[in-house]
Amino acid sequence: MSRHLLCTDLDRTLIPNGVQPESLGARETFQRLVERDDVQLAYVSGRHRELIEQAIDEYDLPQPDFVIADVGSTVYQVGQRGWQRRDEWDEQIAPDWGDLSRESLAKLLHVFGDLRLQEPVKQNLHKLSFYVDLSADSAALKEQMRRLLDEHGVKANLIWSIDEAEHIGLLDVLPASANKLHAIEFLMRQQGYGRLDTVFAGDSGNDLDVLQSDVPAVLVANASPELKQQVAHLHKASLCTARGGFLGMNGNYSAGILEGAAYHWPEIEAWLLETH
Repeated sequence: MSRHLLCTDLDRTLIPNGVQPESLGARETFQRLVERDDVQLAYVSGRHRELIEQAIDEYDLPQPDFVIADVGSTVYQVGQRGWQRRDEWDEQIAPDWGDLSRESLAKLLHVFGDLRLQEPVKQNLHKLSFYVDLSADSAALKEQMRRLLDEHGVKANLIWSIDEAEHIGLLDVLPASANKLHAIEFLMRQQGYGRLDTVFAGDSGNDLDVLQSDVPAVLVANASPELKQQVAHLHKASLCTARGGFLGMNGNYSAGILEGAAYHWPEIEAWLLETH
């Protein structure tokens, strides 16, 4: 029997917390899909563990088999023994920051007035997060930060995204090897999944590294216009841009995930069409 690893972002991908409408019955169909014995589910989110657990309760989401949290800087296996952090992932990404701790990095970057440190609960061992006003030149800021970090021997991944609900910019500083793509690839290696066994669904800027990779992916129909423009030139068969119409749904949120799963996995498409 074939095996499938379905990886999905949460906010405005699986979770219908954007301005676009959700298709009736889409989440219920998604629930039935991930209950299949041949499907394992991984949540891939910028949220930290507590906020992911809160979302699972609030939106009645399926319990995942794995969680990639904090924009790829933490990996958990979820099962009967609860949430087990994968220390192998921490050990793999830690050398990028050299001898500097997250607190030391915060002091180093304090010289940039556009950066406002996010609340302690939103920080992590290998994730340093800031708020940035949307009026700031994010590209120039990232370039200046990168120069300073390079001078101190810090290999960093700077991830810019926007909290649309709060109308604020988010800038995460991670080890260079810590992002959603590398964490998904780590999970694939650990669990023995190949490229064709894996599908990722996303909607925003911090999903771009996966969407641009050769990991099969789907961009849900409600994705930001900026991201749609960024991926429009890719023309790759491994990226499905949900447009709606599949199962009579609109392609937003979980409807888009279903559309992408059907696009990449013919046997899943057949099953969905038969059981819908």
